[in-house]
Order: sequence, then C-alpha cells, then structure tokens
Amino acid sequence: MTDYFPGFGNHVSTEAVPGALPVGRNSPQKPAFGLYAEQLSGTAFTAPRAENRRSWLYRLRPAAEHPPFAPYTGAPRFAAEPAPGPLAPNRLRWDPLPAPAPGTDLIDGMATMLVTRDPAELDGVNVHAYAANRDMDTRAFMDADGELLFIPQSGRLTLLTELGRLELAPGWIGLVPRGVRFRALLPDGEARGYVAENFGAAFRLPDLGPIGANGLANPRDFEAPAAWFEDRDEPFQLVQKSLGSLWTTLLDHSPLDVVAWHGNLAPCRYDLARFNTINTVSFDHPDPSIFTVLTSPSTVAGRANADFVIFPPRWMVAEDTFRPPWFHRNVMSEAMGLIQGAYDAKADGFVPGGLSLHNVMAGHGPDVASWDAATNADLKPHRMEATMAFMVETCWPYRPTRLAMESAQADYDAAWKGFPKARLP
Repeated sequence: MTDYFPGFGNHVSTEAVPGALPVGRNSPQKPAFGLYAEQLSGTAFTAPRAENRRSWLYRLRPAAEHPPFAPYTGAPRFAAEPAPGPLAPNRLRWDPLPAPAPGTDLIDGMATMLVTRDPAELDGVNVHAYAANRDMDTRAFMDADGELLFIPQSGRLTLLTELGRLELAPGWIGLVPRGVRFRALLPDGEARGYVAENFGAAFRLPDLGPIGANGLANPRDFEAPAAWFEDRDEPFQLVQKSLGSLWTTLLDHSPLDVVAWHGNLAPCRYDLARFNTINTVSFDHPDPSIFTVLTSPSTVAGRANADFVIFPPRWMVAEDTFRPPWFHRNVMSEAMGLIQGAYDAKADGFVPGGLSLHNVMAGHGPDVASWDAATNADLKPHRMEATMAFMVETCWPYRPTRLAMESAQADYDAAWKGFPKARLP
C-alpha cells in the first residue's frame, strides 16, 4: 500500500483495512465493520463541480460524539487580537521566536503575529510562528476558521491527521484543510516554523496564462496521504479554534479514527525543491508573481486573498539589470519569512526564522549594502544557492498583534538609511 497519492486536488480512494471503503455508494445502511459514514465538506454543497471539495470518511466513532466545549486557557499567544489603536504605516521586522519553555507542544507554542480580518467574514489570512519541543500525545487540534499551511523552518514535523500522516521537513510545506483534526509529533525533539491560516477560498494552484501548461508548482508533485488511523480508547483533549477563539473538550478516545476515506478534500504536502522556477533570460526583474506556489483568490479577478510565494535557489542571468528585488510600493501587503540562507535584498538583520511586514503601499526594497553590491556587481551568470525565502501576500492590510508590536526590531528603518543622492548633470 502506498503512503502517498500524487496530484493536487485529486479524488482519492484509500482504506487502511481492506473492505472498509464502500463500493458504488457513500452512505450504506450498514457500513463495513460497523463504521460510521461522515461527509467532510470544504465547500458549499452546491459549489460548481470544479470548485467542490469534499471527502467521505469511515470512522470508528462519529465526530459528533463529544461533550460541550469550554474556553481553552492555554496557548496564550495563539489566536491573539491585533494590537489596539491606530496602525502606523511602518515597516516592521522580527527576530525568530525565543526558545519555548520545556514541555511546549505545537499548539501552546503557536504565536499569532499578523492578522487581517474576522474569520466570520470568510476572507483574510493570519500569519503565525511556532516554536515547540514536545509531542502532542493525547491531544488533538482542529481549526474551524480556516485551512492551515505549515512552513517548517527548523526541525521536522509529523502531522497525524484524520485522513493520514504528513511527514514534513524544512523545505517542505503541508496543507491541512479547514475542519480536519490532527496532532503533531516532533521527530527531532524540537521544531520551529510558520503557519499561514487562510479564512478565504481554499488554496489552489495559480493559473499559468502565457507561461503555458507547465511550470511553477506542478500538480503531480503534491502528495495526499493514504488512510491511517488510531484505535486508542483513553482520554484525549481536543482543542478547537472557532471564530477567533480557542475551545477545548475531552474525548474518551483518539479522534484520529478514520479507517477509510475517499474524496478530494485532504491534507497534502509539497517539496519546495520541485518548484519549476521561471525567470528572465534577457533583462529586467520580473514581477514576483512568477514565484507563486499556491493562491487563494478574492472576489476581484487578479487580486488574491492570499498568495504563497517562494524565492528558491535559481540562476540570475539578467543583462544590464539590477538583479535583486527592485524598490517598490505595492497595493498588496507582504509578510515575508526566511527558511534558510540569506535573502538577496537584505544583507543584515533578516535571519532564518525571522519575519518582516511591508503593508499596503509601504515603500521597501533592498537595504543599502544589498543595493550597493548589486549596483556594482559583475553581471556574470550567478547561481543563488542554499536559500529559501517565502512571502504570504494578501490584498488586506496586516495588523500586528500586541506580541508582534512589542517584539519588533527597533531599528528596521535604518536598513534604508544612507542611500546617496542621485547626481544630475
């Protein structure tokens, strides 16, 4: 039996126990082995066929079997509100999160940094950072507000989900759909990274337009997991995020008990090294949209609710061209993280595990040192190695949380101090 099925958004049929999956129907009167049939819908029932996402699950107990939820008092930095008061249009940057206290799992180690909209509006995206050093053993998590895009930066993650196992390492991403329960193991004992929480239209591959049929992230390189389940009759805590708040309830069994499933709503993973980078072979720096891996569209054509963009290893060959990202002001808001190496527009102060924010129309671009080096570089073909930066871009303004405002670097504006004045004739 395969561990993963290739393809983005494919319809998959998989069973961990032979005979568990019904044939030719979804909800038989008596499912095999006394399993419970349950549909997990990621879109409205009447969504167009090309947009419709749903899976049928066959599990040991119905997911509806749980006591009432009560407020969850852990994870003090997760699901945080934006900092109060007017938001200054300043550029912001952060160092990596400090080491967590011993015994901190993924949920308690989550820190909400940037927020956009109320999840009840079904639009917007939040950006979180995590630092953890403990497995989630007898507790699981579910996000009813949005899907979760995991971006490991240091240390591997194993996400045990209702629909199967996702093994993630730095350089990979993992996408967990809205409403899917999971728990996280840390094979290396500790882990750091980022999470983009998307409240809007589900992430999908961007249209390629003039690029043609191939390029960027190819569908075949995404992998959905095979069915896998836990049969554990013991107390399990379930933490749920709903309407921006955290809640908890206690089960008498593991909620990861789906023995078989079929459908096109499932977790998936992707190796960023397989991204087919498109770049210029003549002159000028193309728009960063050519680096888009996944997109969540808004109601306005061409304006994304959220884009996940990467800046991977690549050849730089542009002639008579300033090769790093140019100076620009953008109607979109840009939250950027660094997985490894250095980012070619920032010589200092932006390190792996860090984060930066350039909100709507904030002027930004290379710092003085990067500008000087690129302006005077010998423009030979140059291979950028051992680097991976990413951006979560959105049409909504990001609002930093109180934690983010209190921990931002104090001197980020100095990155653009000291540029020489242009010399006119």
